[in-house]
Order: sequence, then C-alpha cells, then structure tokens
Amino acid sequence: MKDMKMLCIFNSVPTHMDYKGQKLAEQIFQGIILISAVIGFVYGLIIQQFGWTVYIVLAGFGISCIMTLPPWPMYRRNPLRWQPVIPESSADSSQRPQESLKKKKHK
Repeated sequence: MKDMKMLCIFNSVPTHMDYKGQKLAEQIFQGIILISAVIGFVYGLIIQQFGWTVYIVLAGFGISCIMTLPPWPMYRRNPLRWQPVIPESSADSSQRPQESLKKKKHK
C-alpha cells in the first residue's frame, strides 16, 4: 500500500521539457559556464592560483546543472499541440488520408 502511494507521487512529477524549454536550458547552461570560466580565469590570473579557476568553473557547472537539468516549469511553457487521433472506424474504409495523397502523387 505504501509502495503504491510512493509510485503515485513519482508519477505525478513531470519529467519533460518542450522544444523551446530545451533551447532556453541550453542557452542558460552555456551562459553560466561561459561566465564562470571568464570569472575563474580572471580571478585565477589575479591571484596566480590555477586551482581557484578550476573551483569557480566547477561551481558554475554545478549551478548550471541545478538550473537546467530538472524540468522546471519555465521549461514547460510551450507544449506541443498534437493532432487528434482519428479512430479507425471513422476513417475511410481502406485508406488513410496520407495514403490517398501518396497515390494521387504517383498517378
């Protein structure tokens, strides 16, 4: 009983992004990595410690992963609108619309 409750909780968590959300996540990820690399390089150059450059870039990587890997609601604002399913019984008896178009093109 408890296991079923846990499965219901996990099934209610969204696990997808739309295409515009994926593009936004990619831009945010690259932006954070680029900014942290520049800041890390400049800071490491000023204090003459390469280790700090690595730490800052790794921190930027961690922040960008937290911001872009989970499917936050900002990445799900533009869902795809799928065409409705045409039941087999209401479609033409032997041909679907796509098949009839293909046959017309070949004639």
